[in-house]
Amino acid sequence: MAESVFRARVAEDGLDGLVEVDSAGTGGWHEGDGADPRTVDVLRAAGYPTAHSARQFRASWFARLDLVIALDSGHLRELRRLAPTPQDAAKVRLLRSYAVQAAADLDVPDPYYGGFEGFEECLEMIEMASDGLLAEVRTALTARTLLPARASEPDDRHPAQVPHHLQEATYHPQEKENA
Repeated sequence: MAESVFRARVAEDGLDGLVEVDSAGTGGWHEGDGADPRTVDVLRAAGYPTAHSARQFRASWFARLDLVIALDSGHLRELRRLAPTPQDAAKVRLLRSYAVQAAADLDVPDPYYGGFEGFEECLEMIEMASDGLLAEVRTALTARTLLPARASEPDDRHPAQVPHHLQEATYHPQEKENA
């Protein structure tokens, strides 16, 4: 869901030739599968593209990425553990840390075990945070700097209980525009 929304935001802003948006999960449980049908329905209703095939994030990808976006604190910790260097670990940020209106809980909850309304709520959270992330990406492309998170990251002392199938969106400009 986050990949579809942010990719649309990037294209609407005219940055699609400069910013590459992709997604991968922290685990390989659903590799090769399409998105959950409820995700597809919510995205279609909102006018977003729905093509997706799940895959697992690889530590080797950090070398070519400028920013890795996690949707919840569990994924944030897992991705930072995968990072080969402290600099790579610093590239991992929570999507909702870019929301214009800061929330007490920065996790996008996993709607998988709930009803359709949970998917709609997730879309709303993702859209709000994507607007802020887009502003930061635009600024970074202009200034050629790494993207700072807007809100503080969660404390590792409070682990989240979230299934691993949520996807993380990744941001990396193409070689011609390496921020």
